[in-house]
Amino acid sequence: MAEHPTEPPGSIGDPQRLLIAYLDYYRAALLAKVDGLTEAQLRGSVLPSGWTPIELIKHLTFVEQRWIGWGFEALAVAAPWGDRTPDGSRWSVGPDESVAELSGLLLDQASRTNAVLAGHPLDRRAAIGGRFADDPPTLGWIGFHLLQEYARHLGHLDVVRELIDDSTGE
Repeated sequence: MAEHPTEPPGSIGDPQRLLIAYLDYYRAALLAKVDGLTEAQLRGSVLPSGWTPIELIKHLTFVEQRWIGWGFEALAVAAPWGDRTPDGSRWSVGPDESVAELSGLLLDQASRTNAVLAGHPLDRRAAIGGRFADDPPTLGWIGFHLLQEYARHLGHLDVVRELIDDSTGE
């Protein structure tokens, strides 16, 4: 497994910079945790729920898109739930989707997310018309929701990786 990224420095006091730095840290940790897995390990599940490491990469990309593009910016998104099976019951990755492609999409979405987080005050509410019809959350709330999504799923991935090859997380 690739070396685990370094947590942002404790000298960052600005909440926007800290939020962006921690999201970058978690994204890098995600990609480090899947590094070195074989194609079979990326696409196979060791859990009763059936999700796979490659599906997690796609899921987190769509999570960011749902909350930032479709949510905060109220952009028209063709398939906001495109990380799911047609019936919506679970995460899904097509046989032609590669870890390199999905990692690239994650990093592209990360750039868009970071630009939004850096370009707006955290107390600004999301636009109406995309994901939200009324009472939209603030950008700060959305950003911290993204942090908890990454933290929770990276903990899951630590367990998955340990079950696959005894590698342990931080």
